[in-house]
Amino acid sequence: MSGLTLLYFLILITSLLVAFPANAVCPVCTVAVGVGLGFSRWLGIDDLISGVWIGGLIVSLIIWSLNWLNKKQIKFKLSWLAISILFYGLTIIPLYFSGIIGHPLNKFYGIDKILFGAIFGRLVFLLSFWLHNFLKKKNQGKVFFPFQKVVLPVLFLLITSLIFYLVC
Repeated sequence: MSGLTLLYFLILITSLLVAFPANAVCPVCTVAVGVGLGFSRWLGIDDLISGVWIGGLIVSLIIWSLNWLNKKQIKFKLSWLAISILFYGLTIIPLYFSGIIGHPLNKFYGIDKILFGAIFGRLVFLLSFWLHNFLKKKNQGKVFFPFQKVVLPVLFLLITSLIFYLVC
């Protein structure tokens, strides 16, 4: 295993260890993030930006799955870790073996663009979800505007994508 591959796995493991507890994410938000990812790849947008959407989609799927397990009263120790490893593995491993992740000319500050973007996408998605919960709590459990839970993550991912587009 090369030093760069080891770095990727260390970033992944670190990302998994700082996971937040599960809160409900609606299926509409998950689909919206997935559509954004599909369009970015189809349009030939830089992998850094695609990575942002990949990170957001993975987190959305993890939270959605954990919520589904809780509703079905399926509980086991470290379920968040198992689900996280499952979704990250199902995403990162095929991208690695297909040569999309790990290409020597696809780097941003020495880190693979998709992984770099996915880390930021994950953080941005979690930040937007935290903001949604914070705003809802401040408003006596009510949202400030319709579809706030969907709009905030998509808006945050779009803003992050725009920033990365301007940087690249």
